[in-house]
Amino acid sequence: MTAALILASASPRRRELLDQIGIRYRVCPVDIDETPRPDEAPLAYVQRVAAEKSAAAVLRFGTDIPVLAADTSVVLDGEIMGKPQDQAHALAMLRRLSGTTHQVYTAVSLRGLRHGEAVSISAVTFRPLAEAELLAYWASGEPRDKAGAYAIQGQGGVFVAALNGSFSGVVGLPIFETAQLLAAQGIKVF
Repeated sequence: MTAALILASASPRRRELLDQIGIRYRVCPVDIDETPRPDEAPLAYVQRVAAEKSAAAVLRFGTDIPVLAADTSVVLDGEIMGKPQDQAHALAMLRRLSGTTHQVYTAVSLRGLRHGEAVSISAVTFRPLAEAELLAYWASGEPRDKAGAYAIQGQGGVFVAALNGSFSGVVGLPIFETAQLLAAQGIKVF
């Protein structure tokens, strides 16, 4: 079975979401500098990074089949909260998210016949979190490589009191928007 596209990501969550909608793909991650630019707005940031990932994959792997890339950021009060550097950083992020509503921006970039882009913005409300919960969550290992130091699809889901938007977008690849981009490139879902 040949791949319908190249997935320019090593994320197991993005693979699971593509599997969920029956898309065949080949995993070909790229490594780019994901440092936010000075005064770069969160929306511009995720759009730029997703587009740069797909462009880097086209340069590296060619254009025989479409290339899909995405970028996800947790944003609180206009600040991009990246992946935690260590335990102290993760706990500080989770303390800031505790009892608040933050946004999760996920940009998708698909390069094939043309370049298609989409963005999902979701609002996630955390219940107040106890310090013991934060320490236990860190000990689980889950927050170590996650934007905002949590995974809504994992144990971190117990912190979420409300979600307004796309669950799959918060996970890392908004299914609705991705399916629309794929259809525009002639890639059928199912």
